[in-house]
Amino acid sequence: MGWSVALACASAGDPAEVFRPGLAPDPKAATALAHDLYPAAALTETGETVLDFALWPYEDELFVGAYDRALLVCDRRLFRQDDDARRVADTTAAALPGANCGVLVLHSVIAGCWFRWYEAGELRRDVFVTAEDGVVVDQGPRLPAERPFWRAVDGGAPDVPLPFDPEEFGLALAGSCMFGRGIADRGDDGFLPLELPLRRFKMG
Repeated sequence: MGWSVALACASAGDPAEVFRPGLAPDPKAATALAHDLYPAAALTETGETVLDFALWPYEDELFVGAYDRALLVCDRRLFRQDDDARRVADTTAAALPGANCGVLVLHSVIAGCWFRWYEAGELRRDVFVTAEDGVVVDQGPRLPAERPFWRAVDGGAPDVPLPFDPEEFGLALAGSCMFGRGIADRGDDGFLPLELPLRRFKMG
């Protein structure tokens, strides 16, 4: 399956405990974060959907979920990996005091993965890999979930072409760091990350 994802996910505490059945959205907090992200934009709330349908928004859309000890932001602008993308990532990471935050960008056609990891609002890890160009960015200490992917490169294998699948790499990081389970995995408790509710905003 080819995933297209432009997602920032913050949680204050072990994500496996934070993301649980019965996690209720806070629409007012979601609206406040949307305006913090784009204070000069004309934002119109247009209802609610679930993460499964929000992972890859249209260019004029923004999806925000706010819950007890957790935040989600889906924003196609993250895909640009430019200063504005970093601003969205940094703002989301700092919005929930004491939280850790992962930012994941995947594309179903472009075989690459961009992942940023923050701890208490501070950027700790920034990695960008593509199947064709290999390792483009590799900054900060590697996270436990990604270490198995680097064995060939660390053993002296060339990184062009990349000796591991960028999508598998990104989804492993999302499962370990962001949700405490696979993004498409329903746990024994019945919780499935893709069913998390988010508010939808149109940007004027």
